[in-house]
Amino acid sequence: MPQIGPLGKSRLSALQSARVGYRVRKSLVLLKNDNKALPLAKNVSTIFVAGEAANDIGTQCDGWTIEWQGGPGTITPGTTILEGIEQAVSPQTMLQFNRYGKYDNVTDAAGKPVIADVGIAVVGEKPYAEGVGDRADLTLSDVDVSVITRLRERSKLLVIILLSGRPMIVTEQLLVADAFVAAWLPGTAGAGVADVIFGDFSFTGKLPYTWPRTNAQLPFDFAKPAIGDGAPLFPYGFGLEK
Repeated sequence: MPQIGPLGKSRLSALQSARVGYRVRKSLVLLKNDNKALPLAKNVSTIFVAGEAANDIGTQCDGWTIEWQGGPGTITPGTTILEGIEQAVSPQTMLQFNRYGKYDNVTDAAGKPVIADVGIAVVGEKPYAEGVGDRADLTLSDVDVSVITRLRERSKLLVIILLSGRPMIVTEQLLVADAFVAAWLPGTAGAGVADVIFGDFSFTGKLPYTWPRTNAQLPFDFAKPAIGDGAPLFPYGFGLEK
């Protein structure tokens, strides 16, 4: 069998990365975009990024990766969403990351708290596979809710990026966000998420599931969906493109 030299391996790796990034960009679903919050300008003055999932390859990959149940942390090479944002923005942009959304020490010359032009909260599920991840309550964790609350207070514009392998109950969080993105599980290509939120590529993804509004709607009756207050939060096939 012919051997692949170092240059060939490098080209193969680049091709594989490009394919993964393409799939990530195509899978993102824009659920909310008030006042054309997205795409973000790359030369925005100040960006606060928060959430444990923002800088965690393992969370992006979920289960069935290096191990059956996956795991948090740097389990494999790739780019996190935070790294993708760092690569996308202007060198003049002040980019601050705090996993818990705490920016008490970020002040201006007068000692006043800095209010970011944009806050990006990356929240979602911990890695799991199969029945180990079964849950009756699909609301966000208290930690993620606190991250969103803190970031909302310190940002003029709030973008929420949700990492999950299924729809989560995010009705309340949707109300406080200017833009909300279902990013699913981008694996090793967190930069693919940044590609779209900063406008290098457009949103084209559509929901492959009906999205429930509350836990009380689970299990969802797809054959006879309710209407009014009992209607799903988003119907099957929903996805904004602007």
